[in-house]
Amino acid sequence: MTTPLLRVFVAGATGTIGRATVRTLLDRGHRVVCFVRPSSRADPLPGGCEVRIGDALDPTSVADDGFRGEAFDVVLSCMASRSGTPADAWAVERDAHLHLLEAARASGVDHFILLSAICVQKPRLEFQRAKLSFEKALRNSGMDWSIVRPTAFFKSISGQIERVKAGKPYLLFGDGTGTACKPIADEDLAEFMVRCLEEPELRNRVLPIGGPGPALTPRDQGGLLFEVAGVEPRFRRIPLAVMDAVVGVLGLLGRVIPALRDKAELARIGRYYATESMLVWDAERGTYDAEATPEFGTRSLRDYYRARLEGSVKDQRGEHAVL
Repeated sequence: MTTPLLRVFVAGATGTIGRATVRTLLDRGHRVVCFVRPSSRADPLPGGCEVRIGDALDPTSVADDGFRGEAFDVVLSCMASRSGTPADAWAVERDAHLHLLEAARASGVDHFILLSAICVQKPRLEFQRAKLSFEKALRNSGMDWSIVRPTAFFKSISGQIERVKAGKPYLLFGDGTGTACKPIADEDLAEFMVRCLEEPELRNRVLPIGGPGPALTPRDQGGLLFEVAGVEPRFRRIPLAVMDAVVGVLGLLGRVIPALRDKAELARIGRYYATESMLVWDAERGTYDAEATPEFGTRSLRDYYRARLEGSVKDQRGEHAVL
């Protein structure tokens, strides 16, 4: 069956996943309109898409500068908070998406595809609560929806490449085996996102998705990086108690010093990722389940590490860097 060509409104197109998704949409022949911030003018998107400039935090701009009263078949959002701090999280993860949803309704859109995150399964952080708030609004919107919850991205677990290149040990929280993930490449995630447009069975579903297995612990990731770099593995353990102490001190100080509140939340985010797996959570058994975490794509973390070490791919973490 031939897939119909669709008119797609994309938000969050300037991030690495957004760009990969736009390229995939264009390769499939879909017509793409990207809504981007004014600061994104100097960072061109793939040729073939139409770029519209506006402010996703302003509902009038979303409607007038973005949709312009025109009809679209699908809205696809890769928007995410850049810092994860509470104010930014609620403004972007919930409010900006609500503006997008309202404009989509007014434009006759019948399908909204949302890039979310697998970590919302166990919400303890403000950005997770903000994501869930919009997920609920989307599911109750009356239009078709697809909520994609990817595991870790290659770029998000590559923060220690420069340490290894400099001959430094790979840092582990605890013994490095308490958590695991099935990281997925931007290009493979983009392919999956676009399939949500084209395959009816992916509508009205929450879709956890990982890359090709097996699930990797931080120690596995470090061992793989040393292997690709061709150097002897060296690890250094950081007790979780150290991170707990940092979180506790910043939390207390943040109550009396407003400037430290965001730092306290960032510390909590770091601790969350150091102690929680990015896999499907089995609530009945109270455990993460690697076998139940779907796999998709063909690109390997080994190949990504090799490309980073060779310099053909740059560090793309930006403000999302933790290590």
